[in-house]
Amino acid sequence: MHHYHEDIEEYAQKAVMYDLLACYYKYTDPNKYMMHYQKHYEYMKKLAAAEQVRQQEETANLAMVRIFHASSNAPAVDVYVNGQKVLQELKYKQISQYLKVPTGQYRIDIYPSGRTTSPVLSEMVYILPSLRYTIAGIGNANNLQLLPFFDNPYVSYGETKVRLVHLSPNAPAVDIAVKGGNVLFKNVRYKEVSDYVKVSTNQKFSLEVRIAGTDNVVLTVPNVRLGSNKSYTIVTTEDAKDTFSLEVILIEE
Repeated sequence: MHHYHEDIEEYAQKAVMYDLLACYYKYTDPNKYMMHYQKHYEYMKKLAAAEQVRQQEETANLAMVRIFHASSNAPAVDVYVNGQKVLQELKYKQISQYLKVPTGQYRIDIYPSGRTTSPVLSEMVYILPSLRYTIAGIGNANNLQLLPFFDNPYVSYGETKVRLVHLSPNAPAVDIAVKGGNVLFKNVRYKEVSDYVKVSTNQKFSLEVRIAGTDNVVLTVPNVRLGSNKSYTIVTTEDAKDTFSLEVILIEE
């Protein structure tokens, strides 16, 4: 890792020094004035270039991370990263904004909201640079886990894409189809994240969640409309009141 801040400091000092020297000779020695002024200008250019590289490196070493509460029977939670509270009162089905974080290893502690003892979950997560992540808290309250997965919200102009994330611990593998139309996702199991698929934009349709490989519809989601130039994630979770009934959350990315 190059220490650009040392170069930046040196270039800045030299730029200031040659500027002072140029000012000193301005009216007494035009040649020395020009010589020092040119050196000042050179170091200003070096300084600008080093600053740009530093900014690019810093951006390349950042990732975007958001936290998603996907455990239906877990309470609202506070999320701590490396001992610092980053989110408060995140409730079931809520997803945070993206947080910019430097690359590296993090300890994530999740506590019932307002508490700072006995976390419901404590786990290490390694974050790679330049990527977008969703980190979902999944499972039952007494057996919470973190599931990190990559987001890719970019779409070509005029297109819409969607994927399925299966986060319902008590449900079997599922297919998701457009009612009266194509099967979009086949045989997606608990903790699996499907690839994105393109879908038609701005049309109303109903989604059917089926037991994988069958016509057995366990849930219908009516009046779904997906806007153009957008990316969506369909999440299957439990209905909090009934352990075996599914619920669908649609997240616009």
